[in-house]
Amino acid sequence: MKTKKVIIYLEANPNPSSLKFVANYMLLPPGESYDFPTPDSTEHAPLAKALFAFKYIKRVFYMSNFITLTKADEFMWEDIQDELRSFIIKYLEEGKPLLLAHENEVNDTLVAQEETAVEGKIKEILDKYIKPVVEQDGGAISFHSFKNNTLKVLLQGACSGCPSSTITLKVGIENLLKKMVPEVEVVEAEGI
Repeated sequence: MKTKKVIIYLEANPNPSSLKFVANYMLLPPGESYDFPTPDSTEHAPLAKALFAFKYIKRVFYMSNFITLTKADEFMWEDIQDELRSFIIKYLEEGKPLLLAHENEVNDTLVAQEETAVEGKIKEILDKYIKPVVEQDGGAISFHSFKNNTLKVLLQGACSGCPSSTITLKVGIENLLKKMVPEVEVVEAEGI
């Protein structure tokens, strides 16, 4: 059996508690992401479960060709990053799965509701202008809801708990959306 040669390089991001472990191939199909905020959320994610076994890991996030790990504040990346990189490389080279299939998988598309024109425009702006920047920093942003001129977005990965995410949300994302979609008056983060 031939093993895949896995190369992982590291990328810092605005959240000093998170580090992006980037693989030399796609780990997930485009647009898919999985956030594991606690060990209890990893029932169908063996790699995330294994990463939580390291006492310093506090959150795991998968997307595209990267895994973003969030550490406990009392640890320094310089002391733990090489051990984590080696562990991820070994895991992937052994061909072990990131995710296990399960019957009751929750999928946002199962709750299909009529989308308004404003919601469509908001989603288009998120996809075209905002998501690529957030993904580059090891996180993800998605539309949650729009009601009473308030847009709620879901922030995941490195964005969760990032000291600069509030500033980015208010100064960058909210200002852009207010200019491009006048119906948006406020943008709030959900689930962080």
